[in-house]
Parts: sequence; C-alpha cells; structure tokens
Amino acid sequence: MKFGGTSVGSPEAIRRAAEIAKQAAAERPVLVVSSAMSKVTDLLLDTMRLGEEGEEEALQQSLSALERNHLAAARELLPEESLPAVEQRIRDLVAAFGRTAAGMLMLGERPARSVDEAVSTGEKLSCLLLAETLCAIGCRAEAVSGSDAIVTDAGFGAAAPLTEETAEKARALLTPRFESGLVPIVTGFNAATKQGVPTTLGRGGSDFSASILAAALDAGELWIWTDVDGILTGDPRVVDDVRILADVTYNEAAELAYNGAKVLHPATLTPLIEKDIPVRIKNSFRPEAPGTRISSHVAEANGVRAITSMPSVTLISIEAVSLTMSGAQLMARALEAAARAKVDVLLLTRSSFRQNFCMLIRTEDVEAVIENLREELALELAHGYVHPIEIDHSVGLLATVGEGMKGTPGLAGRLFASLSERGINIIAIAQGSSELTTAVVILEEALQDAVRAVHAACRLGEPSRQAIRS
Repeated sequence: MKFGGTSVGSPEAIRRAAEIAKQAAAERPVLVVSSAMSKVTDLLLDTMRLGEEGEEEALQQSLSALERNHLAAARELLPEESLPAVEQRIRDLVAAFGRTAAGMLMLGERPARSVDEAVSTGEKLSCLLLAETLCAIGCRAEAVSGSDAIVTDAGFGAAAPLTEETAEKARALLTPRFESGLVPIVTGFNAATKQGVPTTLGRGGSDFSASILAAALDAGELWIWTDVDGILTGDPRVVDDVRILADVTYNEAAELAYNGAKVLHPATLTPLIEKDIPVRIKNSFRPEAPGTRISSHVAEANGVRAITSMPSVTLISIEAVSLTMSGAQLMARALEAAARAKVDVLLLTRSSFRQNFCMLIRTEDVEAVIENLREELALELAHGYVHPIEIDHSVGLLATVGEGMKGTPGLAGRLFASLSERGINIIAIAQGSSELTTAVVILEEALQDAVRAVHAACRLGEPSRQAIRS
C-alpha cells in the first residue's frame, strides 16, 4: 500500500491511513510506502534554494516551520507516554536536514548529491508519524528507510533502480519483518547506490518506490491510496460528467500518466507488467469506493476511454536552412541533447520535405534542453546552417487514450471535428503505430474548452458506455 501526500497530509489523514493499514494487516502481510506530507517536499526544496541564495533568515524560518508542523502532528496523534522519544526523533531529522541546508548556505550552491540526501527528509518524517500512529492503535509497525531497500544507479535527481540488487536487498530486509507480524513503513521516493550513497527516484517517485518493492517482493497487489476515487474519463475540474473507469490496462494507465493525468507517476507500472501484478487506485478519504483496477486486460476496450491534458509545456522547433542538410541527423542530435538533459520528449513531429521538426517538453525542462541544444548545434547556428531555435510557451497538450482505438475508424475525425467546431487550431499531431494515444498540441488558453469538447464528442460521460465506436 502506498499513501500519497494528501493521504498523509494532516493528523486526521495519517490516522485514517493507519486504520486502513491496520485492517489490511489483520488479513495478510502488508508493506506500506509513504510520501511526505503534502507540500513538505516543496518546502524542503525551497529551503535548500534559500541556502544557495544566501537567505539565512528565511532558511531558519523554513526549518522552524518544518519542525513545528511535524511536532504539532505528533502531539495530536500520539499518547503522552510515546511523545518525548518521537519529538526528539523529529528534531533530529530536522536538524540533520538543517546541517545540509547550512552547508549549501556556505557553498552558495546545491550539489545534486546533497539534494538527494536531504530531500527525503519529508518521507522520513511522515513514515515516523505513520509507524508510531499504527503502534498507538495496536498494530506493530516500524519506519524503514527506502535507501536500505532500493538499489539504484548514481543518477542523482532521477535514479534508475537496479532490479536484481533491489530484490535481494529488499527481501533480506523486509521478509523477517513480515514473518514477525510487523508492518514496515518504507519511505517513498528515496533509495541508494550499491555503495550506499543516497539517491531519489524523481518528483512523485513514491509511486515508483511502491511498484519497485511490489515487484521485488512478488506482491499480490499494489494499492495506491490517493484523494480521488480512481482513474477518471477526464479532469473533474474541467468536465462536469466525468466517470470513474472500473478497470484500465497497464498501457492505458501509463499513457494517461505520461500525458498529464496526476493519479500515477509515469514510471510506476514498468516493474509490475512482467509479473502481472495488479494495481488498485483507491481514495483514502472514501475507502469504501471500489476505485480503479489496473491490469493486463479489461473486459471492454473499444475506442477512446479517457481524455487527459497537460498545460505548462513548451514547443521547441528546429529547421535547417538548406534542404540538403540531413533532417534525420539533425533530429537525432536534438534528441540526444534532450537525453543528456534527462528530459522526456512528450511529442515529436516533423515535415515530410522541409527539414524541420518540433518537440514538446515540460516547461520546467526548457532551460536545460535549450542549453544542450545550443551546445550541440553551436557550429550550425553560428554559420547559419540552422535557423534560430524557436521556443513557444503558449501551448498545451491534449491526448485521447484507449486500447480499442486501433483499427476503429472515425475516431481521429471525431477528435478533429470537435476541435474545429470550437474554432481550436491544431498546431501539431502525433500518434504511435499502436494507436493507443492520439496527441495534439493546441494553444494553452483553449485547453480546457478542448477537453470538454472532445470528452463530449466521445460520449465518455454516458454511464452505459465504457468507450465509443465511430
């Protein structure tokens, strides 16, 4: 079971998560993975940024807020007899983070290795609170560091797990705890190299931590507890008649996550597919709701099953001046530049004759990608072989997803017609050979209107339809 930031975001939420875990542990062995309390990771990152910028007074204020909030939660959750020891552990964790932030204050920079070591403090604090709350309600539990269970490479900021090493280490660490009837509460998001150097799995990586451990331990299921009832046909903040999908495939869930749906970290499903471990998306605030089951097959998979969108993306366009220049080589070099920046290219499309192409990336990644592109194409840009790189921040991504889209005629036409009727211009289009996803780039200001139009055109709000044929 993995609990997200909102599911442990307050004392009430932590108490509810503890009750859920206790009930499950009465029936079978349970491993719990926890995120940091909501907004705590942002606070930690901001605190380290303040250190880099030399803002000592603001840094101290952030440290005080971090300690104060977690102490207040402990006092609301725990009996008096266990409070002194837990309060001291909270102070020790905050003090350790404070020492790292103070080092950044002295250096005037944030080394990636130090950031990875410090930013998991939020998960360590939430796991301590959750484990102690479980003990207080009569369920034996223990906080465990993810760095003791998950082995990765040294890719600080977004490390990749090492499967065999993780399986060996996780089993040795956690199996004895299961056998003794104890519930391990593992910090999400963080891991370590073979040499024990702390790493992280990237923002939102607690989902990924849970799936890595589920695969390593041959779990029966992975349950992800969040603040929504399951995977929806669209964004409920935008569309009024969204529905919960009772089941989706691994591929559908992964595509939805990759294209902007917030329910899952995009890499979550990768470790589970080979072992066919099902995933359930559940609402910790409404545990009685059935949620969404993710597995290899669904009962019905006709046409479009869900719509997702992503604002805060940027379209980067590159064009050769001469048609004699190899477009394929130019595109390969641009993709290599993005890969060196460890950035996902969300969409890539090119013309058939003119040697130009565009790629869509998250706006937060633009600076790193542009720096690498200008370095890679420095000669061509300096001598005018390539036009100046164009950067468009005014766009958004919309994607339709469904296993049954392949071979179903008329779906693309329905998508394009619904946008045309609203006067929404399509800037770029991409569809893979699997036809699992059709993605379009449009102006960001039209994104919400486009989502509503496509959701209605595909009749996804109709309760009797899981999908729509043409």
